[in-house]
Amino acid sequence: MKTLKLLRLGAGERLERLLCRALAGVPAEAAALTDAECGLDGSRILFALHIDEYGAEESLHTLLRSLRRSPGALRGSVCGIVVDGDGELYTKAAAQALALAVSLAGGLLPGKPLVEGTGSLYNQHIAAKNLGISLEEAYFTRAADLVRRVLMFEPPKFAAPRLLMLHASGNRQSNTVWMGREVLRRLPEPFRSREISLQNGTIFDCRGCSYDACLHFAEQNRCFYGGAITEEVLPAVQESDALLLLCPNFNDAVSANITAFFNRLTNLLVLRDLSEKYVFAIVVSGYSGSDLVARQILGAMSMNKGAILPPQFCLMQTANDPGSAQKSEGIAGRLDTFAAHIARTLLP
Repeated sequence: MKTLKLLRLGAGERLERLLCRALAGVPAEAAALTDAECGLDGSRILFALHIDEYGAEESLHTLLRSLRRSPGALRGSVCGIVVDGDGELYTKAAAQALALAVSLAGGLLPGKPLVEGTGSLYNQHIAAKNLGISLEEAYFTRAADLVRRVLMFEPPKFAAPRLLMLHASGNRQSNTVWMGREVLRRLPEPFRSREISLQNGTIFDCRGCSYDACLHFAEQNRCFYGGAITEEVLPAVQESDALLLLCPNFNDAVSANITAFFNRLTNLLVLRDLSEKYVFAIVVSGYSGSDLVARQILGAMSMNKGAILPPQFCLMQTANDPGSAQKSEGIAGRLDTFAAHIARTLLP
């Protein structure tokens, strides 16, 4: 069995008990914060964070800066994240910031790479109910499962990868759509690509059905609302090996139709999961804030829905005026690099 490297940020009594349980029988060694810029590549890593009622400790900000300075620091590494909070706030924000830094530093996060405990552990109540155990037992059990998945994970490869590109733009001058199509054009011959616009049909957001109702519809390969999501988009997701999401920045968030897509994915996941599928993204901001949108994407698609978050999962660009992305300095080289990276990730 591979050795797990544990990078602990902050200390808390419950976090220590969790690690004791999750690492029982697992070959593990402590990693230092100074290892972040070199010494963690090619490793299996668990980041364990303690968040008090005021937010993350300074050590997290030190780690983020170290990873941002070193784009290859985690090359070849598989990573998981545990965040233990004293209160009900800041745990998810800290995890998303770290996940983005890990990906951009070359690390891979398997689907559902986060185990998070709020102060009350109320966020564990569904897992506890399903397992018939206490909130804390559910929390510790999920952490042990994450450790196992980090150690055992092997990135899937595909002889003829099926890539689904999704966007919600009807604008022929869209910078985001232009970049996405340029990436598809650069992919090598074995790739089979498909593009779907979420504006092609009326997209309703999730109705919030009960689990039993959602299961009932999912067993019939449909959803309460039906429409383009059920008839075209979800089957295409199911058939794909990877998703490429095109996300212009709307008020520091993805668009309404992309949000509806995230929510409606629940119908697909009732009976299936995304654990063998990768998620990539292109984010274009008119002014700033692409990192905020990237965090939203990885939070929804990897932490929540369970897709694999590969290294350098997101290409981020600032472009405001229609067509301005095409004129950006170095854009051709960045598109070449991103397309080649997708190919290296998916092909044997």
